[in-house]
Amino acid sequence: MTHRGSRLLHVGSLARVEGEGALYLRMDGGEVAEARLAIYEPPRFFEAFLRGRSYTEPPDITSRVCGICPVAYQLSACRALEDACGIVVDGQLAALRRLLYCGEWIESQTLHVHLLHAPDFLGCDSAIDLARTRRTDVERGLRLKQAGNAIVELLGGRAIHPINVRLGGFHRIPTAAELRPLAERLRQAREDATDTVRWVAGFEFPDAGCDNDLLALAEPGTYAIESGTPTVMPAPHTAGLPPGSDRALPTRTFGVREFGDHVVERQVPHSTALHSLLDGRRHLTGSLARYAISGRWLSPIALQAAQAAGLGDPRQGTVCRNPFRSIIVRAVEVLYAVDEALRIIEAYEPAPRPHVDVPARAGTGHGATEAPRGLLYHRYALDPDGTVTDAGLVPPTAQNQGAIEEDLRRIVQERLRDGDPTDSELTALCERAIRNHDPCISCSAHFLDLTVERTGNSS
Repeated sequence: MTHRGSRLLHVGSLARVEGEGALYLRMDGGEVAEARLAIYEPPRFFEAFLRGRSYTEPPDITSRVCGICPVAYQLSACRALEDACGIVVDGQLAALRRLLYCGEWIESQTLHVHLLHAPDFLGCDSAIDLARTRRTDVERGLRLKQAGNAIVELLGGRAIHPINVRLGGFHRIPTAAELRPLAERLRQAREDATDTVRWVAGFEFPDAGCDNDLLALAEPGTYAIESGTPTVMPAPHTAGLPPGSDRALPTRTFGVREFGDHVVERQVPHSTALHSLLDGRRHLTGSLARYAISGRWLSPIALQAAQAAGLGDPRQGTVCRNPFRSIIVRAVEVLYAVDEALRIIEAYEPAPRPHVDVPARAGTGHGATEAPRGLLYHRYALDPDGTVTDAGLVPPTAQNQGAIEEDLRRIVQERLRDGDPTDSELTALCERAIRNHDPCISCSAHFLDLTVERTGNSS
């Protein structure tokens, strides 16, 4: 079929991405002139109503930003506020924080892999539809998610919006005996996670490649989760390579306190969410970035699974830049998080106190962690009595929006060169492309309205 003149296409809702938004495509003949991912949800003003609060409050308040990754917000807030107060949490308390974060990675990444993303590859409209034909796979995903929830519930006090995290550590820490049942559950989860990597590796993946700088935390000797140094791997085109190149490029770093000098937010007319640029260029954060920058530090079982799944060996400088294959990387990260959780539990010895004291003082603190969807940055300014005078939060999805728009433009452009797709074909393609990046726009159920404007002759 040939499209002539202007045309609008609306897709009412999509329940397999968290949030509400709209996609606008403008095509002039056979060329994609513009792709805009518009976020139309009203601002929630978290940064504004943090001002004037006590410095002890942001960890609990910001956990309400997201019901899927509240731990990421809590621990990013803690790191920033402890930085402002000159306190470092280490030892077993730091290990427990990493364990808590592993729980969130397991449950959040598993949710995306099994219930949100896998249906795209298996011709299903929903997880319910998938369960009718792949019941065993869905049940495995539910077991994995329950294992992650169990970690968050034990350490956080409840599985959603944990209440046991505080500045300096926790209100209460578990005994070694309380952790032992988790270890038994995680051993089964490790087998399930290994099977999941094998399962998703068997999907069919379109050829694709993102040509953006990659940004993730890095901490030599470990796969960075709850701490690290912001690290950038440049886009392939900067080295004369094609977008899908699997070659790692030399990285550069900057301090967490310099984050705002490098990642600059700007308002765009079509979105209530800010867009970010990294040193003036689009960038991508999340699983692909983490695997490219820190993949060499995965545990042996996760490295072996990654190689068997066709991701190559990151220790030899192999990266994955195909957004469609991000589901494999997320599955590998689930396996790593399960394995890392077991390691922490086996080495656990309760600290003498559940927290260290964090006395108030004037200053500005910066903190960053790796939320399941990518690098999350917090900044707080305090006056001498610990009142928050300024706050800044930069979530992963806001950073990724520019890269997602470019990804959509490129994928649709390539599809147009193969022929003249129908509106339904374009809609399905765009929805898949967006889900590759697992954007968490908000905690609501709907996401995509697709508007396609065609001008000229696309024959």
